[in-house]
Amino acid sequence: MTKWKFGLIGCGSVSEFHRKSIGELPNAELVMLSDRTEAKANQIAAAENCRWTTDYRELLQASDVDIVCLTTSSGTHASIGIEVLRAGKHLIVEKPIAMTAADADRMIAAAEEAGVTISVISQRRYEPQHRLLHRLIQEGRLGKLLLLEATTPYYRGQDYYDSADWRGTVSQDGGALMNQGIHQVDLLLWLGGEVVSVFGHTATQTHRMEAEDIGVAVTKFSNGALGTVMASTSIQPGFAPSLVVYGEKGTVKLEGSTITHWTVPGVDQPVFESPATTGGGISDPKEIPIYYHKQQIASVLKALEEGNPVEIDGTEGKRAVQFIEAIYRSSASGEAVQLVE
Repeated sequence: MTKWKFGLIGCGSVSEFHRKSIGELPNAELVMLSDRTEAKANQIAAAENCRWTTDYRELLQASDVDIVCLTTSSGTHASIGIEVLRAGKHLIVEKPIAMTAADADRMIAAAEEAGVTISVISQRRYEPQHRLLHRLIQEGRLGKLLLLEATTPYYRGQDYYDSADWRGTVSQDGGALMNQGIHQVDLLLWLGGEVVSVFGHTATQTHRMEAEDIGVAVTKFSNGALGTVMASTSIQPGFAPSLVVYGEKGTVKLEGSTITHWTVPGVDQPVFESPATTGGGISDPKEIPIYYHKQQIASVLKALEEGNPVEIDGTEGKRAVQFIEAIYRSSASGEAVQLVE
């Protein structure tokens, strides 16, 4: 069995999902990590029994690092990610892949040039209810798609945005859509397919921050279906993300990992026995479970071992960023943005 050697850049709270996932996978090992804060890097490296550095470029020069998990602030994903790829390392990057679609394209080009892969963390695709729903749509069990709805009605206090100077900034973090809502956006696009146009509004209503704390949009898919998106960090006390798919033959409604309505001809409502739920993260990002991060990282290793493409590559990761950028442009202009002519 191949033992994949991992490096980790960035030791903030989200890095724990990656560290624990790597530690629980039999064919993975964390051999080196990097963080700008020496005390933090030293402390976490001691707990993980691995090497550490405060200069991520030293990690990129390590010959025993095969794959790098990048968990720094969102605004650094493109610049650091491109260096990772040019160093010949496979890249697993937290969402969003980058803050702009143009930067995502630069990362994709760097990966192709170096002959390595990008995998963008979109762990909610690995939850069983979403995988089943995707398969049923592909099989036509819901018939013609009519409408898809995705909401992220979260709550974050002002202390969350005050915790770091990059929090809530347009260039380094994004707002409720690019940071929290991007998971539901990713699911909407995965299920609904190619987007033709987007019309949206954003606002900053309850926080002192540069980016939006609420955003809404209406979209049209190339298959004729319509879609709606809402994401906010101002909703008290915070609620589970929801996803609804209305088809010509049936309807599925989800709240978090719970199926609240199931009408699919010839398919009984499933009961999933899962070691994790998606109830976390509604009002505290630290409550998100690691299980589906582990599932995605395991799928990346399987693809690499078998010589197959990774499931959520740079192009897939770019779709959500491009969609959210279109919402921002629409909100600024007051007009719909065409993504496909």
